[in-house]
Amino acid sequence: MIIAWMGLLAAISVGFVIWPLVRKNNKPLVIEDTTPAVLVDQLDEVQRDLDRNLISKTEANAAQLEIKRRMLTAARRGAPGRIADGGTGRGLLWSSALFVPAAAIAYYALMGSPEISSLAYADRQAERAERQKIVEITDKLYARLTSEPDGGASEGWMLLGQTYYRMGDFDRAVEAFETVAERADATSATYSMLAEALVSAEQGIVTPKAETAIDRAVVLDPSNPAGIFYKSLALSQRGEEPAAHDLLVSQLDTADGFAPWMEAFVAQANSIGEKLGRDRVSLTDYAPVVADAPGPTEEDVAAAEEMSGQDRAEFIRSMVGRLATRLQNAPDDLDGWLRLGNAYTVLGETDQAIEALKMAEKLLASLSSDDPRHKLVDQALSELQE
Repeated sequence: MIIAWMGLLAAISVGFVIWPLVRKNNKPLVIEDTTPAVLVDQLDEVQRDLDRNLISKTEANAAQLEIKRRMLTAARRGAPGRIADGGTGRGLLWSSALFVPAAAIAYYALMGSPEISSLAYADRQAERAERQKIVEITDKLYARLTSEPDGGASEGWMLLGQTYYRMGDFDRAVEAFETVAERADATSATYSMLAEALVSAEQGIVTPKAETAIDRAVVLDPSNPAGIFYKSLALSQRGEEPAAHDLLVSQLDTADGFAPWMEAFVAQANSIGEKLGRDRVSLTDYAPVVADAPGPTEEDVAAAEEMSGQDRAEFIRSMVGRLATRLQNAPDDLDGWLRLGNAYTVLGETDQAIEALKMAEKLLASLSSDDPRHKLVDQALSELQE
């Protein structure tokens, strides 16, 4: 039955191809005349995909810019359009119109599986449903915040901004963070999140507006890792690499034990230091406890580079498993629990990450409230439990 329907559809398609050949219409066709209509259709299709949340706003903007660039190029190509000769290649068109559908039907009859649904589409149904649910919840939160007489709670706007950021809607994330930044209760974290959204909206470029937010974050909290990281990025982009490198290293020097942000600082410092010809820095230089934890040796790293993606993932999990096993025998290792929580976060295993960080939280209860690791654990747990 399916083959019969395919044959009917193929016959109709062949009819559309053959009809112009049979009519022998000799009216010249200006090829450029068809270009704008096709591109306009493409623009409409991109907008429809955006409205249905099939693509992000960033992806839609990029696609629309590319299509408009093509329209401009087509318009500049020149006045007299190229004339399509209706008599050229008619034999090839006849052959294609008859042979291609026949070959396709024959191949599908032998090799196809029409009874099986599209697995790729089916796999993405749950993803689309989840995204749509998030969009609906976010829209409700936005509506509630904007309808409140006092402008809505700052915590709600911060949550809204973080949600927009994770969805890739950086412009709306900026608007949400700016709402809080204009209030008296704005914190250093408010401005650093605003700066991050501004930088992401500009595809990694630190604009003057973003740097203003960064400076404000550092003024409110000189130890804010996010503020310092983006300040170093701004310095580097201005051509002040030595100052950017010194800023990163000085922050690493102040660290008391391992913290999750240190890995990004080390990577950034080495990236800048390579251009300056400076010696590479290592995480173990600033968090010696890392050296005592079971981890990959040089031979392990070399072997991992030769592994497939699946084998490498299993290798990484084995490293994390060894650390988790060691902590069962040494439950008082605060920095070990912090590393384990960070590792599980990177692997996307949220429940295990929360469990590890709560163990660290218990150990921190007996330490001074000035210990910076209190803030790191609180922030990490807050992000994981959202």
